[in-house]
Amino acid sequence: MSFSTLFFDLDATLYAATNGLWEEIRNRIYQFMRDEIGLPQAEIPATRDRYWKTYGTTLEGLRIHHAVDPDHYLRYVHEIPLESYLSPDPELYKLLEDLPQELWIFTNADWRHAESVLDVLGIRELFSGIIDLLAMDFIIKPQPEAYRIAQEMAGENDASRCVLFDDLVPNLLGAREHGFTTVLVGENGQNHKIDFHVPTIHQIKEVLPHLWVDS
Repeated sequence: MSFSTLFFDLDATLYAATNGLWEEIRNRIYQFMRDEIGLPQAEIPATRDRYWKTYGTTLEGLRIHHAVDPDHYLRYVHEIPLESYLSPDPELYKLLEDLPQELWIFTNADWRHAESVLDVLGIRELFSGIIDLLAMDFIIKPQPEAYRIAQEMAGENDASRCVLFDDLVPNLLGAREHGFTTVLVGENGQNHKIDFHVPTIHQIKEVLPHLWVDS
């Protein structure tokens, strides 16, 4: 199979899920739900978990049930000193730079956060663009329409020539249903329907070496 478009999730995919950044984002989400919405502290974890499982993101649940302004929420939860958790990743830069396909970020976060993460990692210039929840008008992974929109935005006519790298099994199952090849990054669950699995993004060449000679 020949691939022409590679989609990469952002958080906990292009950097290790264990470096503390995603945990800090989650803490900011909890703070927002407490301080900006007024939910009781004891109810927040379960409410956030329910929204995430039902709608794909906490934000979507907050939009539906609490009329939260998305821009305010996104700025609040991503107001984090990224340099405390991330640093330039020359190894990842070299790995991605040598790929012959077009590279796209495909994230349920917003473009501002995505650009900030990519800038700190030192890999922003390698990507043709960022497909975020704002560009998709809040149609997000794993909603079936999200994959069609991402494919269209990337200018790719053939889903079978696309690969998605993501740390979440539901997102990958949705992508596979659409026709993408799927790669689970990290240790966040397993599923036999997912095509490939790598412990970290740095190991993708060991599992998919054909990508580097593909076109």
